[in-house]
Amino acid sequence: MNGKGGTGKSSICAFLIAHIIENALGSVLAIDADPNSCLPESLGVKEPETIVGTCDEISKNLSKIPAGITKDRFIEMRVQEAVNEAKGFDLLVMGRPEGPGCYCYVNNLLRGIVGDIAKGYDFVIIDNAAGMEHISRRTTAELNKLLIVSDYSIPGVRSARRIYDLARQLGIKFSGAYLVVNKVTGPVEPLAKEIGRTGLGVAGTVPYDEGMVDWNISNKPIFDFHNETIRGEIANIFNNLMR
Repeated sequence: MNGKGGTGKSSICAFLIAHIIENALGSVLAIDADPNSCLPESLGVKEPETIVGTCDEISKNLSKIPAGITKDRFIEMRVQEAVNEAKGFDLLVMGRPEGPGCYCYVNNLLRGIVGDIAKGYDFVIIDNAAGMEHISRRTTAELNKLLIVSDYSIPGVRSARRIYDLARQLGIKFSGAYLVVNKVTGPVEPLAKEIGRTGLGVAGTVPYDEGMVDWNISNKPIFDFHNETIRGEIANIFNNLMR
């Protein structure tokens, strides 16, 4: 999942995870690769263990690393053990790095272990940082579907196009790339020309709903948000991705 800030990317991500869980479609690993983590709270997970936290803990207690194991290997082992187990899904959170060096290290670590951890799940959904940062850092070099979220605006659609172009330029492999237009308040036709220029398939459109404003300040998980129209659109998006 990707998209510029404010498009509702993390909410769409959480809705998709909820759809999979509530319909018993398979096992799910949710990965929050955004330093400004929003996904855990959306899923009802409070204060999850993070990759950054694990790295910091080990760095402060180097004497506790078992003999014969390198620091990097020990961190990899601990991160794999640090997957947060929640009701119906597992969660891996990158967390907020303390500086650029740590940021690069955690990205490299995440890229290295995602493939190994992901093998045990039917679905792995990665909520990336807003914009193009994680794509430029190649958090993953191969994925099944790239889903880019835009708001109901021409600048949002153009931003989605730039994200898609960068992913292709970097040689990231995916079997399909799709656009979701979120917070729609009118007909999509005025955006049709810009959407066509992106080269992305349209997975779906999600209407704006005042109820989301209330939910965002309710501190409740996405599972407690009930809007049949939005839920129906999320189901359509999921079905389009699975074709």
